Amino acid sequence: MRDSQPSTIYLSDYRAPDYLVDKTELTFDLDPHATLVKSRLKIRRNPAVATVGESLPPLWLDGVDLELLSIAENGELLPAQRYQERDGGLSLAVEQPEFELEVQTRIAPESNTSLEGLYLSNGMYCTQCEAEGFRKITFYPDRPDVMSVFTTTIVAPATFPVLLSNGNNVDSGTTDDGRLRITWEDPFAKPSYLFALVAGDLQYVEDTFTTSSGRAVKLQLFTEPRNIGKCAHAMTSLKHSMRWDEEVYGREYDLDIFMIVAVDHFNMGAMENKGLNIFNSACVLASPETATDAAFQRIESIVAHEYFHNWSGNRVTCRDWFQLSLKEGFTVFRDAEFSADMNSRAVKRIEDVTLLRTAQFAEDAGPMSHPVRPDSYMEISNFYTLTVYEKGAEVVRMIHTILGADAFRRGSDLYFERHDGCAVTCEDFIAAMEDANSADLKQFRRWYSQAGTPVLEVTDAYDAEAARYTLTIRQHTPDTPGQKGKQPLHIPVTVGLLGESGNPLALDESGALETVLHLTESAQEFHFDGIAEQPLPSLLRGFSAPVKLHFGYSVEQLQFLMQHDTDPFNRWDACQRLALNTLQFLQRQYRENGAMQVPEALIKGYAAVLDNTSLDPALVAKMLALPSAQELAEHGESIDANAIIAARDFAKASIASALKSRFLNRYQQLDQRKPYQPSADDIAQRSLKNTCLAYLCVDGDQDGLAIAKAQFERDENMTDVAAALGALVEYAPRDEAVENLESFYQQWQQDTQVVETWFGLQSSSASFGTLERVHALMEHPAFELKNPNKVRSVIGGFAMRNFSQFHREDGSGYDFLAEQVIALDKLNPQIASRLVTPLTRWKRYRAQESKQIHAALRRINESGELSRDLYEVVSKSLS
Repeated sequence: MRDSQPSTIYLSDYRAPDYLVDKTELTFDLDPHATLVKSRLKIRRNPAVATVGESLPPLWLDGVDLELLSIAENGELLPAQRYQERDGGLSLAVEQPEFELEVQTRIAPESNTSLEGLYLSNGMYCTQCEAEGFRKITFYPDRPDVMSVFTTTIVAPATFPVLLSNGNNVDSGTTDDGRLRITWEDPFAKPSYLFALVAGDLQYVEDTFTTSSGRAVKLQLFTEPRNIGKCAHAMTSLKHSMRWDEEVYGREYDLDIFMIVAVDHFNMGAMENKGLNIFNSACVLASPETATDAAFQRIESIVAHEYFHNWSGNRVTCRDWFQLSLKEGFTVFRDAEFSADMNSRAVKRIEDVTLLRTAQFAEDAGPMSHPVRPDSYMEISNFYTLTVYEKGAEVVRMIHTILGADAFRRGSDLYFERHDGCAVTCEDFIAAMEDANSADLKQFRRWYSQAGTPVLEVTDAYDAEAARYTLTIRQHTPDTPGQKGKQPLHIPVTVGLLGESGNPLALDESGALETVLHLTESAQEFHFDGIAEQPLPSLLRGFSAPVKLHFGYSVEQLQFLMQHDTDPFNRWDACQRLALNTLQFLQRQYRENGAMQVPEALIKGYAAVLDNTSLDPALVAKMLALPSAQELAEHGESIDANAIIAARDFAKASIASALKSRFLNRYQQLDQRKPYQPSADDIAQRSLKNTCLAYLCVDGDQDGLAIAKAQFERDENMTDVAAALGALVEYAPRDEAVENLESFYQQWQQDTQVVETWFGLQSSSASFGTLERVHALMEHPAFELKNPNKVRSVIGGFAMRNFSQFHREDGSGYDFLAEQVIALDKLNPQIASRLVTPLTRWKRYRAQESKQIHAALRRINESGELSRDLYEVVSKSLS
């Protein structure tokens, strides 16, 4: 609880900066306890806001946790009456429209546990300045619309041989006392959030990339010496990303060098600092022995994402933090398309939509619901959300669908050309798309300002005599906090029609088999003429809009779509709908009398999918995965945790028992034991093989466990080892599980990323990951509360992925999370505010759970003065 509520910042209050900084010169004299930072800023009045004859307004410089040593203007120390330190910064009385300001501050990187600004990770200096971390380094106008050319000089002891910053290395040497000195110059103006610095005893791998215009770019990936053998995949991914961005978007890299640094302590996945990307080690380091297929694909995606930011985020950046999706939504769309081109397009789409339905839709329906471009915030770190990133990407995808690929490329070309070197808004992005194609996206803009997940109600009618088929679509968006009475959106609904034999039907005289319906009204009818037979609609193909779709498909129709739909996403979606209907039916049975029986339709559907060897194995694996407990929680008026757990467990066991021979047959077909390659085909085969293995082990089946044990002991690659160990942990007797976990740890205890995998396998296990086990893991020597990856793997694994143990009937799981959030808020407010998410939707649960979760939230709220980050989430959740 706070004595006073933090102030709220509103988009409507935006004002352009009073002053601009044309050049920034920084000098760092590194010391863990007392780093000296000297800044020299060339400042001038912003002509865009200046008026003739005005008195000069004061200059505001943001600053947090800084010790001010001196401040000078044009070489002269300022008298005390010219400036005033206040909470959050420094106010300076200005006497001339252009001047040079010199500021000296002292900071303590070693005690900076927030991991914002300049801090230490395993003895290495590194920075994280997005969104507002630069103000923890020096006094500065720390806002994205103040863009400056940076020159950075770093001075450090010889024990830190690698000294890095943005741009190109223009000078290096030693000081008179033998310390190392290096100067970096970035020729491109950037906001302070893109500043980066790294200093440490690091090794690197190096490669080159030749751009489409023939320039040679040096590529370097830095890491601690123990990890130097795990860089090859990231380097390959970087080169693929650079070529793809040239070919698909015409974007060429602009500096002589591109660097990546891996650090163990990092709040996010990675950061796109100009020319010097800083990565969470888990998101860049991989080898077949230590990383799973999922990790290889995640690394490829994140490397691409941060590289693509060079244009969609760096060369063109956001004017203010309300426009965050301008760079993040666009770049997530770009990296998703890259990943789709590199791997299975259908599976990539399924993974993205699963995240939307499971987590982003929940965010839309929760207390922190906000538009893609928020209207207000207390703490900007809380708005690095799935709505801004993933839904923002879906908004960009819809523009791509509405305009078409060629028109979208024309729009992006104009956007980059028009706004290169500028800080702009979401409207500027839309305007470029419109102007390049003479298009009207006025109504579409509502996607940026309206919160919530739209719901589509679809009905159909067929007139055999007129050979006319009609779809009627109604849209509405539920009320969300602060927003009622939503207006109709422009929603692209991609559809196809299937005939009785499963063949796709022509939709018009051109013979098109798929079309985009443009839903712009609250209710619309769409007619298809010349349809000679009663069709079955394939709706929202490729998930063409981030909406909930309701259509009265029968069980037989869903089975038909599973077998015949030519859109692989909708084929998967039909399977998911059938499974979801079954699980909801089982929940009703459980609540009524506890006796459950899985309908034969689901078993037959899964059998047909398993038997279809012509399908992509990765798609089959996705089709065979039951909806998660978290996704089930999003359906229905209230969340009954016990019923969800019972229904999923019973369905999984019934499927495993009925189809055991089929699962064994496919497993044996796919268990080829060939050298590991992270190729799309090999990943697909391993994904289905390990899906079959998980089913074979359900309920402690001895034959299945023996297969898992053999796969675990073969130790061929981390994908297979982790899958087998996961099955053994979940289903083997506890003493065997402990023995296997111990042997795994003994083998990999020196590898940080593998130990995080080891933590996560235990904390997220429904049977093994008890609260007692989680407490034991937190006492383990390898656990560190100050390390976000360790926190996410243990505490996050329990609270966010272990549905059954977290929702224990006695409420102890909620109390545990509250206790950890309170402790973390003192160390790292960003991690604390993200970790509290499972408690924020207390109103959706049954009375008993709702009361317990609410009590846990109140305990956090009353624990003392909360950070702005945590206070915003907790207060909005309680209200």
